[in-house]
Amino acid sequence: MGYHVIDPDDIAPAPNRPSTMRYVSEAAQMEHMGLRVYEVEPGEDIPLSGLHYHEEQEEAFYVVTGSLEVETPDRDYHVAEGQFFIAEPDHPHRASNAANAETTATILGMGAPPVDDAYSYEE
Repeated sequence: MGYHVIDPDDIAPAPNRPSTMRYVSEAAQMEHMGLRVYEVEPGEDIPLSGLHYHEEQEEAFYVVTGSLEVETPDRDYHVAEGQFFIAEPDHPHRASNAANAETTATILGMGAPPVDDAYSYEE
């Protein structure tokens, strides 16, 4: 793999997403971790599948700017700038920027292993 310096602005956003998402891990040809940068406008979600869970993947979101709201079956979380939200496998969650947020949120999303194992969660 070697070394990479990547400007997320040079990566085309993934199509058909509820918020702007750029795959840093694909640009760097990373094999063991998914790495994404999200720009989430007020009222926008991060995931495609709403409340969902991963069978295998551990997922972490770091709030670079703004804040993140995370819905889970048990409670809702407010994640402030500079904080992480971690979702372990088999734990449903849905992340968004609150509709009444004053700014766009910039979120760094990480997942390992980098598998596409998101499943919709129905209570």
